[in-house]
Amino acid sequence: METQIYVPVGSPVIRKIPIFVDEHNVTEGAMKLIKELRPAWDTSDVKTKLFTDGTTNKLVGCYVEDSPEDVVLVRVYGHKTELIVDRDNELKSFQVLHANGCAPRLYCTFLNGICYEFMQGDALGTQDVRDPSLLRLISGEMARIHAIHAHNGCIAKPNLWIKMRKYFSLVATEFTDQASNVRIQQEVPSKAVLEQEMVWMKEHLSTLGSPVVLCHNDLLCKNIIHNEKEGHVRFIDYEYSSYNYQAFDIGNHFNEFAGLLRPRCAFYRCNPHSVAYRACPCAWSGMAELDYGLYPSRQMQMDWLRVYLQAYKQFTKKTGEVSPRELETLYVQVNKFALASHFFWGFWALIQAKYSSIDFDFLGYAVLRFNRYFETKPAAMALQIPQ
Repeated sequence: METQIYVPVGSPVIRKIPIFVDEHNVTEGAMKLIKELRPAWDTSDVKTKLFTDGTTNKLVGCYVEDSPEDVVLVRVYGHKTELIVDRDNELKSFQVLHANGCAPRLYCTFLNGICYEFMQGDALGTQDVRDPSLLRLISGEMARIHAIHAHNGCIAKPNLWIKMRKYFSLVATEFTDQASNVRIQQEVPSKAVLEQEMVWMKEHLSTLGSPVVLCHNDLLCKNIIHNEKEGHVRFIDYEYSSYNYQAFDIGNHFNEFAGLLRPRCAFYRCNPHSVAYRACPCAWSGMAELDYGLYPSRQMQMDWLRVYLQAYKQFTKKTGEVSPRELETLYVQVNKFALASHFFWGFWALIQAKYSSIDFDFLGYAVLRFNRYFETKPAAMALQIPQ
């Protein structure tokens, strides 16, 4: 049993460019990479768009007006993100997903980041993921990814508990900023309580029978790109992709119906052939509020899960209709694993609060996720797998 992802035989070798990009001056470094990746481009004509919505990395898009559809994205890894992101695993996930038609092209790696293809389409928002037609596309695309075999014949093992335990070991209890110290002592559960809950979750959730599949693990609304012209959705950003419980990936996505508590850039919402794309007047759309009232209702979940199960059966070549028992079982698994999602990102936020150079209230985000865990735990635990 193992958690490793295997790249398909014959996959292109990833180009490595020995350039370091200063995260405080991403555009200058991006231009050096463009000279290597697009030598035919006149660098004086290259336009850049700096993203402002990342809470882990810095991202800039590069293009020329003559070919606005060809955008090279340059992502610079954030400070200390190697503590929370397995970069080798990210590259393997990128390659596997691209080989299966689920991801854009990966152009190269550089010393502290990657360059890849811009995926045409619109990033979704909290209302978009509730749209019945988009809901079906999203659930079908997740089923397609979950059906990918990239484990070289081995029995895949979930990465959740290994990753959560690692995150827990990195959680800081003291900060240099005194105000943060007061907040973590007053608002965040003690490490003893957090560890107790983590142990309980592993004991309980591991027995639910959720299949271990290739998961995205970070399906925010903005990580779903809808190409209306071609009639499909694709998922982007594979930093947290790994083998994991099927129900975790779905439950994590349902939690994200609540929206983002982070700065956002509407770059993906601009038509790449329009002036708005080049000027991007909507670059800053402020801080969106988390609203767990948007968590999908039981009926909405059932609609989502039914489509998912039908697609998953097709992709895994299983026959038969989706039974009421299968549907109810997945519903229970998903809502229980949604608890683990809150804990996972709560730990993640506490680590970011200590090390990230990005101006964002990570500590406040951690408090929100842990509070939501304890609020929803009783109802989730009352759910029973049908006999």
